[in-house]
Amino acid sequence: MDTGSAPPASPRQASLGGSARWSGWLRRALPTGGGFESTRTLAKWLLLSTAIGAVAGVGAIVFSLAIDTATRLFLGGGVGYLPPAPVGEGVTRLVPMARPWLLPLVVALGGLLSGAIVFGLAPEAEGHGTDAAIAAIHHRGGRIRARIPAVKLVASALTIGSGGSAGREGPAAQISAGFGSLLGQWLRLDVTDRRIAVAAGIGAGVGAIFRAPLGGALLAAEVLYVHDLEVEVIIPALIAGIVGYTIYGATFGFAPIFGPHTGLALGSPVQLVYYAVLGLLSGVVGIAYARTFYGVTRAFHRLRVPSWLKPAIGGALVGTLGLAIPQTLHMGYGWVQLAMARDTLLALPLWVVLVLPLAKIPATALSVGSGGSGGVFGPGMVIGGMLGASVWRLGAGVLPAMPSQPAPFVIVGMMALFGGIAHAPLSVMLMVAEMTGNLSLLAPAMVAVAVCTALVGDHTIYSSQLRDRASSPVHRVRLSFPMLSALRVADAMGPAVAVVHPLASVSAAAALVDSPLVPGVVVVTDREEVVGVVPRTALSAAGAGGAARLVRDVLQPPPVTLEPDRPLDEALGQLAEAGVGWAPVVRDGRLVGVLTVRDVVRAYRAALRQSVRRATTLPGDTVMVEARLAATSPLAGRTLRDCQLPADALVISVMREGEVLFPRASTVLTPGDVVTIVTSRGSEPILRDFLEGRMTAGPAGPGPVPGTAERSED
Repeated sequence: MDTGSAPPASPRQASLGGSARWSGWLRRALPTGGGFESTRTLAKWLLLSTAIGAVAGVGAIVFSLAIDTATRLFLGGGVGYLPPAPVGEGVTRLVPMARPWLLPLVVALGGLLSGAIVFGLAPEAEGHGTDAAIAAIHHRGGRIRARIPAVKLVASALTIGSGGSAGREGPAAQISAGFGSLLGQWLRLDVTDRRIAVAAGIGAGVGAIFRAPLGGALLAAEVLYVHDLEVEVIIPALIAGIVGYTIYGATFGFAPIFGPHTGLALGSPVQLVYYAVLGLLSGVVGIAYARTFYGVTRAFHRLRVPSWLKPAIGGALVGTLGLAIPQTLHMGYGWVQLAMARDTLLALPLWVVLVLPLAKIPATALSVGSGGSGGVFGPGMVIGGMLGASVWRLGAGVLPAMPSQPAPFVIVGMMALFGGIAHAPLSVMLMVAEMTGNLSLLAPAMVAVAVCTALVGDHTIYSSQLRDRASSPVHRVRLSFPMLSALRVADAMGPAVAVVHPLASVSAAAALVDSPLVPGVVVVTDREEVVGVVPRTALSAAGAGGAARLVRDVLQPPPVTLEPDRPLDEALGQLAEAGVGWAPVVRDGRLVGVLTVRDVVRAYRAALRQSVRRATTLPGDTVMVEARLAATSPLAGRTLRDCQLPADALVISVMREGEVLFPRASTVLTPGDVVTIVTSRGSEPILRDFLEGRMTAGPAGPGPVPGTAERSED
């Protein structure tokens, strides 16, 4: 394209070109492959997850120090009280309050400061951070505002440090999830990868601050749905979780936060009955936890006072409750630690042990549901742990085969209650096992968690959870139109008929979109690198002055760029997420075509008519093609010997009326048969033409049939 001497590119154009070159270099540098376990995907997430994990580790360190500082300032300096800590994080000791009359005022002050920060800077940071991150994954394409992690860190440290009943896992998760979102937007990742980055951040943050990287990684996949799992998240979350755990542990140590409890195990089969009862109680209390929390939240939303003042009101009520039951204050992990030992648990008044699991529920609802900032994960485990301590306390010395120590019931109670109400049973079991250094209690925990989960049903503590992947806006296209996942962008895209240089005139560009089927022009450099697009509407808005204006003055960054090997369902999801009807298709940064929604619909209808699809799960240069033979197919009525398929095509099965037939040379194909054939990627177009009747079958030939397994006719 001859454009004469080109003036220097604008900063905008240079930026777009640089991004395209960077993306092209990255694609060329990474090994090829498809699927979320492919070499290319693993290499990509090794880089991205390492960065997310590093931020998760550092963020967890800063957040822990912030909570400790706020606790010493508010509770220590104001009330003269420091709550007990678990053995892995401090000294477990009981300290009486020196100035208890100041407690309601101190907790209210923390809520007031937290509310002022949250509602003044980022109102969406109120409540528990994990739920907000889940909502961002499902409904905002993994986008989280840059300021939210910092706001969440400060506001949550104030809420918890002043005595509010809240957990630290939600803010820790939102810090690293927020960075995952920023990283995804900075690198211009598509919506699928951006969601994975945010979910990996959730797992890394929780895994780091609880020193439970394996459970945190699985939590990132489980916590998004009530009855489903996001399997693509697991490997990136594992990488991020290990990095975050290593960085956090290098500062605070790698010991389990509740200390190692290696000597605990199932002592008698009759104990399984007791654990089942604990699971039943956990389900009832878990439902009460969720209903109370959201009931209080709705009540505060209806309260006609300024939003920033509501956390102070909640804090004052929590402080008043804390005067009677100080165990409800703060995170509460130290009380769980005390409940694990027989002597310290028996030293607590029985009424405290029985009332604490129930009193912790309104304390958490008032602290977080009023608009304060903090998590619900930690309080949920405290409620479950103390519920287990209550069961042991009532049964010790009365029921046969009751363990001599309460720790097994405390540990299983933590697993059961929150694993059930959060619909994350596997991850919570692993996390608690990592936090206590005990894997021997997983068998009784399975009984308790199963009973609790069955009782909980669809109740959940995370309101942003969706029922399953089919309910997710991102997965809806793929699960509603499953055949699209077997088609590629290259199968549907059309040629790029409207391509201009940045230095072309707007009027020349407008002349290329005279047909209503052309949605806009693609702007490319001399090297065919895509630097922008100009939609039809933007060209029309340029008006009569188009002859004097250049395309580079009106071009826009492409909202989406697609790769030809991308599954078509993912491409349609990207178009829907960006709110556009078309996008350029690029390979190694260079334009190869354009995909419109009209093209997707046309390809889908054609695939439905032909019932031909390409399976995408085979390794290397191999693809699997399935074809349903129509009555007019040239293969119908022929034996496989007579079909003369291409030489590198292998027929591996024939499905007829729901029954799978393993092919022989003498197998006769009939209309309606679904034939499964493996071939090379290079021969796939030829095979498609052959199966769809655009290539005539050859004459019969002697000997073994090319493309069929050599079998005897016996």
